Amino acid sequence: MAAEMALLKPISKFSPRIGTSTRAPCTRFAAVRMSSAAAPPSAPARSNKKGPKKEIKETLLAPRFYTTDFDEMEQLFNTEINQNLNMAEFEALMQEFKTDFNQTHFVRNKEFKEAADKLEDPLRQIFVEFLERSCTAEFSGFLLYKELGRRLKKTNPIVAEIFSLMSRDEARHAGFLNKGLSDFNLALDLGFLTKARKYTFFKPKFIFYATYLSEKIGYWRYISIYRHLKQNPEFQCYPIFKYFENWCQDENRHGDFFSALMKAQPQFLNDWKAKLWSRFFCLSVYVTMYLNDCQRTAFYEGIGLNTKEFDMHVIIETNRTTARIFPAVPDVEHPEFKRKLDRMVVINEQLLAIGETEDIPLVKNLKRVPLIAALVSEILAAYLMKPIESGSVDFAEFEPQIVY
Repeated sequence: MAAEMALLKPISKFSPRIGTSTRAPCTRFAAVRMSSAAAPPSAPARSNKKGPKKEIKETLLAPRFYTTDFDEMEQLFNTEINQNLNMAEFEALMQEFKTDFNQTHFVRNKEFKEAADKLEDPLRQIFVEFLERSCTAEFSGFLLYKELGRRLKKTNPIVAEIFSLMSRDEARHAGFLNKGLSDFNLALDLGFLTKARKYTFFKPKFIFYATYLSEKIGYWRYISIYRHLKQNPEFQCYPIFKYFENWCQDENRHGDFFSALMKAQPQFLNDWKAKLWSRFFCLSVYVTMYLNDCQRTAFYEGIGLNTKEFDMHVIIETNRTTARIFPAVPDVEHPEFKRKLDRMVVINEQLLAIGETEDIPLVKNLKRVPLIAALVSEILAAYLMKPIESGSVDFAEFEPQIVY
């Protein structure tokens, strides 16, 4: 679950690309069933139509489910052990979450099904994939936050309550996205995902870095798409984008909470190791998004965006926001940074092409070796670029303001 072009370059400046694509006749997908027993409280009801279960293809760039050291988490948020916890700040955040500004926001109407029926391939298929991946990412956040809320109840009830309220938000988002899939006669089996997906273990400090970035990059992606489509309504192909303005404020609040958590753990921010890890997680998130999106240019072109311009806008704005709290961030505005990203895209495309050949697995793997080495080399070179020293925990002028 995330700074888009330069701050002074508005989203409407993205180059429109939609007019050049040719659409094939509409192809309906087989309906699938979602297990309602294991779904979050606000997940959509079971589809009436039945069919084979649909799974998200497990790849290096696919959304992942995370787990952590919950015992260490309990120690970090024990007020008797950690004197840096600003409980007044957490109480204020809890009250803001309890207000639940978006309680009545995610209400569907007949536009959804009508718009889905009008979408044709290839945009229809890539849009379904967007809903699937987004739903999986939101549901992943729901599971992690829910477990943290449960495990921290005795140690720190206030922080535990915030995690529970954030899991409410993520469940709402996942349910809304899954309901969108029903417009295409599909649904993700979220109960199956809970049991079948592999869980990636991250230490608590890595959870803080990764989740903060995920929430903030999600904010910038959603608000930028919303602003672009508001200025260019002819590309509004599906009404879910109309919900992004309020939706992204959930992401922003979640990110602010993780910012407060990191401020309460200065050991995660104030030494040379923190600088190295901060740069590593920034680069990982930015590269993953860029490679993912460049595989799905049809989606962004379908809503009138130039994929690479949009992604650089997201990366730059997220990086500027992240510089508020992280002790060091990559210099993403240096021209060489984008050149390295573009070279990674070319290498990744070559890797994908090898996977599509009819060669035996051994031959495929041998062909991949030099390309993987080249990709690692580009990532390492990007990591070793001179970083920007940052880390102020004060609010910066460019921090997005929440408007309801």
